[in-house]
Amino acid sequence: MLIVFRRAGRLVGHSRSAALALTLLLIATPLSSGAMAADINVLTVRAFKPLLLDIARSFQGATGNTLTIASDSTGGVTARVVRGGEEIDLVVLPAEAMGSLANQGKIMADTMAPVAKSGIGVVVKKGEPLPDISTVEAFKSTMLAVPSFAYIDPESRSLDGTYLANLFDRLGIAAAIHRKAVLVPFGQVAARVDNGEAAMALQQINELQAVQGVTLVGPLPKELQFYTAYAAGVPVAARLPVAAKALLAFLRTDAATRALTARGFERP
Repeated sequence: MLIVFRRAGRLVGHSRSAALALTLLLIATPLSSGAMAADINVLTVRAFKPLLLDIARSFQGATGNTLTIASDSTGGVTARVVRGGEEIDLVVLPAEAMGSLANQGKIMADTMAPVAKSGIGVVVKKGEPLPDISTVEAFKSTMLAVPSFAYIDPESRSLDGTYLANLFDRLGIAAAIHRKAVLVPFGQVAARVDNGEAAMALQQINELQAVQGVTLVGPLPKELQFYTAYAAGVPVAARLPVAAKALLAFLRTDAATRALTARGFERP
């Protein structure tokens, strides 16, 4: 069964209900004294790794299984799955990239499921006045007034960096703000606000919240918002597919939802 992803990050289609029910049962059933705990190898993008670290202990308590978590860029994760040669039991990626892997036959299509999404937000340095971004016009005015702002360099092909560059052009302010932009090749752009290099930063909210010295102003106005959706799936070459499906099911529990929310993610 092939699952198709839309650019805005919403998943079209769903995992087989019977498979989900089975994995949920696996979570609810504690290990017997004679069972062997599994060490599940997870490969994900850098933005999602902190969330997996947050849930690792509660997942171990529910199943007895541990997690070994590696991270890379979206392109790096995709290349490593395509290349093969690594023991990878579960992959978490932006939905478009996951769809591409499924189309190449690298992911079990009937295991794929949406797990989270994150919109773009704005931060300023902690203690600074919060600018008005509550409406489209207020956002435009703030962008024109701010002395400097940071965002991911669109040349890096980041989804949110590319989207923001196109958004500025669509709003008719690209030329006016071009010289004020601090382009960040990768990583947490809010760090450029924390160190004083920029007065404001725009990025996925989950990444903005990872920087301590800034204050979240809020998300972009709903008319301008762009969500990056994340999906998880089990590679066809997975060593521990059953344990990986249990982790996938755990990512849809209330405990995981609380961890997602705390990290600035939302449910898809």
